[in-house]
Amino acid sequence: MSAVLKPPAPAMRPMTERDVDQVLRIEQSAYPYPWSAGIFRDCLRVGYSCWILELEDQLLGYGILSSGAGEAHILNLCIDPRQQGKGYGLRLLDRLIDLARWHHARSIFLEVRPSNQRAIDMYRQRGFENVGRRPNYYPAENGREDAIIMAMKLAPEGVGSE
Repeated sequence: MSAVLKPPAPAMRPMTERDVDQVLRIEQSAYPYPWSAGIFRDCLRVGYSCWILELEDQLLGYGILSSGAGEAHILNLCIDPRQQGKGYGLRLLDRLIDLARWHHARSIFLEVRPSNQRAIDMYRQRGFENVGRRPNYYPAENGREDAIIMAMKLAPEGVGSE
């Protein structure tokens, strides 16, 4: 009889200041107009929910969520481009949705580039719907690109508002 070993599962943990350099490397490899190290540090400083997905000390991705007044907003969700297509984005998205519920958010919002079809498909898979558009929101090679605003209800009206 031979044993079949399952590969280790990725772990989630809160982001720390020590992670910012690695996070920044992934951000810069994934986006033509990345966030700066200062933006990530500010997110940590103000207490946003900042999470890391890692496997055996290799950072796979990260997500940042702000919550308040019954709403949550996914500010950034990114998987290392070399690790995309393995379900890591869904796993991190599920954590952010759970955190939004934990914060008693009734709805969760995000912006996404219309050109990022892979991300749009992932968000739709979890129940997000298009609710609007922000014109000229993102910098782009030929000027600006709109953002699609997506949202998902987490709780019926009146629930979680105590």
